[in-house]
Amino acid sequence: MRRFTALYMALDATTSTREKVAALVAYFRAAPPHDAAWATYFLTGRKLKRLVGSRDLREAAIAAAGVPPWLFEASYEAVGDLAETIALLLPPPPVPDDAPLAAWVETELAPLAGLASPDVQARLRAAWQRLDRDQRFVFGKLITGAFRVGTARQLVYRALAEATAIPVADVAHRLIGEWAPSPQFFERLRAPVTAGETHRPYPFFLAYPLEDDPATLGDVHDWQAEWKWDGVRAQVVRRADRASVWSRGEDIVGDAFPEIVDAAQHLPPGTVLDGEILAWSDGDDRPLPFARLQQRLNRKAPGPKLLRDTPVVLVAYDVLERGGADIRDRPLTARRAALMQLLPLGPTLRVSPVLDAADWATLAAARARSRGEHAEGLMLKRRDASYGVGRVRGPWWKWKIEPYTIDAVLVYAQAGHGRRASLYTDYTFAVWRDGELVPFAKAYSGLTDDEIRKVDAWVRAHTLERFGPVRRVEPVLVFELAFEAIQASSRHKSGIAVRFPRIARWRIDKPAAEADTLATLAALAGARL
Repeated sequence: MRRFTALYMALDATTSTREKVAALVAYFRAAPPHDAAWATYFLTGRKLKRLVGSRDLREAAIAAAGVPPWLFEASYEAVGDLAETIALLLPPPPVPDDAPLAAWVETELAPLAGLASPDVQARLRAAWQRLDRDQRFVFGKLITGAFRVGTARQLVYRALAEATAIPVADVAHRLIGEWAPSPQFFERLRAPVTAGETHRPYPFFLAYPLEDDPATLGDVHDWQAEWKWDGVRAQVVRRADRASVWSRGEDIVGDAFPEIVDAAQHLPPGTVLDGEILAWSDGDDRPLPFARLQQRLNRKAPGPKLLRDTPVVLVAYDVLERGGADIRDRPLTARRAALMQLLPLGPTLRVSPVLDAADWATLAAARARSRGEHAEGLMLKRRDASYGVGRVRGPWWKWKIEPYTIDAVLVYAQAGHGRRASLYTDYTFAVWRDGELVPFAKAYSGLTDDEIRKVDAWVRAHTLERFGPVRRVEPVLVFELAFEAIQASSRHKSGIAVRFPRIARWRIDKPAAEADTLATLAALAGARL
């Protein structure tokens, strides 16, 4: 636990990619395989289910620290993070020990599930007696399922590859999907790769946003252009006698899309496709809004009516494996040719069309009509590029259309998470309707650190009411919000749903009375409210 905590603190203390990777490599080379397996589990974003309620944590900490409840709550209010509050309030441990991470997880954390409150609190107090302040903080994060550290999953893959001498693509491949942290798993992770060893997808290749003039990319003929669809990124894996559908979040989602699984069964064994799942209008032969696709998500058995009313397709734009051979290192032109030979097999699996253009101006004109195609813009991919791992700058770019924007009023604020736990960074925004402000969106990104501190101070000074962790504030501050899509929604009080809202800028020049109206939003959505 001591070594894992030291790694956490080292990662949290730097923004340098080189330093993060070096700390990770040093840890994986020195840690026992069982500890390394659990560290990999947590560092790649996996979590234990919440083992202890906040009430038990609070009561155990109050007893262990010997402070009155009001002082604990005042401290929590000032700090903003429960694990950090507990770590700061508890006295130094009388008997710190060096038990490994795996032992702490499996013999101290896991047994807490299902225990009665008195037993949970007694075990927590006993554990805190053996942990120093930083270890208590990490322990608390693991207990609550709130463990986060500012290290991208790709950096963990990279560090493991360096520590184990296994190619990063193979490390990432082995870590996709469900797996149990054990010494045996970590030994398999660093063992030589064998062909066809898993039924898992490949790590997804991601694009960078293009913000410069596309002409800076060189000759337009070196690039393949496609629509950037707004759906669910997925890989279809057909190996041996079964097919599966995996989301970019490493979840098997075939239950929600049985027609895609059925169609994939007709692919030759040893085939992996990369593409986008879209709700599809057969009449218009184009995608339906993303909100329609959401109706299918997380459904283990969509009923006949939902299957009929919201059909889906996989628009494939790459083939990663063919005939059981990994072809990701081949150029895009070769993979595209292989994809064209495989598809179309029917209406459910189809090839993403390529947009031919003589120059960048022609592609810019196509991009300008993206919304009419129910797309978010264009994807630009180098024709000679292999299929990489994660987000690699250069081979793939997403050239999105300009977002919708609206001026809205800040009406509610809530503290953030992790490093932002002591700051009010999560905001609710509203627009006007008949002289009243109607909330319609939440956003937490887009402000600079300096602006966040200023808004936080303003929120604390201008709070009108508190509802648990939420503060209602004076409706004074105006922000320009940007978002990708908008449509009418019966699920929201405002009657409007927006996609990916974020703060574009703080409109210090605009009074709240001049913020936009719900009618303006409705016009963007083509709805009447």
